[in-house]
Amino acid sequence: MATVLLVRHGRTDANVRGILAGRAAGVPLDDVGRAQAERTADRLAAVPLVGVVTSPLERCRETSDLLLRRQGGAPDVTVDDALTECDYGDWQGRSLADLAREALWSTVQTHPAAVTFPGGESLPAMQARAVAAVRRHDAAVEEQHGAGAVWAAVSHGDVIKSVLADALGMHLDLFQRLEVGPASVSLVRYGPLRPHVIATNTQLGDLGWLGAARHADDAPVGGGAGHDSTDAAD
Repeated sequence: MATVLLVRHGRTDANVRGILAGRAAGVPLDDVGRAQAERTADRLAAVPLVGVVTSPLERCRETSDLLLRRQGGAPDVTVDDALTECDYGDWQGRSLADLAREALWSTVQTHPAAVTFPGGESLPAMQARAVAAVRRHDAAVEEQHGAGAVWAAVSHGDVIKSVLADALGMHLDLFQRLEVGPASVSLVRYGPLRPHVIATNTQLGDLGWLGAARHADDAPVGGGAGHDSTDAAD
């Protein structure tokens, strides 16, 4: 199985101000967001990425560029609109405090599978196009580079949460239980029997062991031995 690293972009000023940026242009990383992305790039420096697929929005492109600067090789880079932010329609650009007074807000929190943003996209449609894109890229990576290949998908919080919910076998109505922080890394492998969710929302820690890891699709009864973090230094 190949491994996909689901990387959220670093923090933006809109995040700090509580504004739903959506697909608006001109939303770059702030200073903290760049530092977060650089820290993630350092974590991935020992991981031989074979490719990076990114949302077209500026904050994801910046995050991807910082990841690529720390890579020893020259991974393939692809911009995929299917990994872009949810189309929040009329909600885009408004403050979260203001949106929390909308009747639809409680549905977003408790029954997101029923939500279509006014003038925008439904959350099930967002999940469907993102999951399809991640699985398509993952299959292509494995076919081209082999079962041990590692690649990164750089996207947005709700998008990554929806991909993780699918991999975990969770109904979309439960995806608000997941946390995906700025510049966090989540790890998924898509096996022939089931997806394997290795980690979610990681902010710190060595990931060099990914370059040496070998995986079987069968789930180890009892939990298995896990990975040896010393592999990264061998």
